[in-house]
Amino acid sequence: MGNGKSEGAVESEQQAAFNLQKTYIKDVSFESPLSPNVFTQQASPQIDIQVNIDHAQLDDDNAIYEVVLTGTVTAKLDDKAMFLAEVHQAGVFQIRGVGDSELNMVLEIACPNILLPFLREAIADLVTKGGFPQLLLNPINFEVLYQQKQEAQSEGAQSEEKAKQA
Repeated sequence: MGNGKSEGAVESEQQAAFNLQKTYIKDVSFESPLSPNVFTQQASPQIDIQVNIDHAQLDDDNAIYEVVLTGTVTAKLDDKAMFLAEVHQAGVFQIRGVGDSELNMVLEIACPNILLPFLREAIADLVTKGGFPQLLLNPINFEVLYQQKQEAQSEGAQSEEKAKQA
């Protein structure tokens, strides 16, 4: 009563918050070094898809974070690049009221799950406008990727510790 805040206001400040504030394309690139000759080829190219996640805190006071989901697609035919498409799909999120371990999971699992449909659409649109057949990214299990990353970091730390002991 003496602090000027109602119990409901104090309670709501302590509750977890997860809000998407904005999505945007941070960077985009498309290259088709063999065009227009590549369009006469009938063979199916080898498609390589890489996805990376980066995140940074933008505003400590308001718990604002930027998450960037980068998708890189390379199509090769006989070791020659038919096209290379890269999209950096970003989002600004407010995430507060979660512990450090949960925060990392939110940044590397929940946020990328929200950004993936935007990335998928941008890549499909880019590839189609480049004159190639539509390319759809399959769903990605970010939880499994997060677990693999955690295991790799754990193994790396154990290897480092063994090297120091030797």
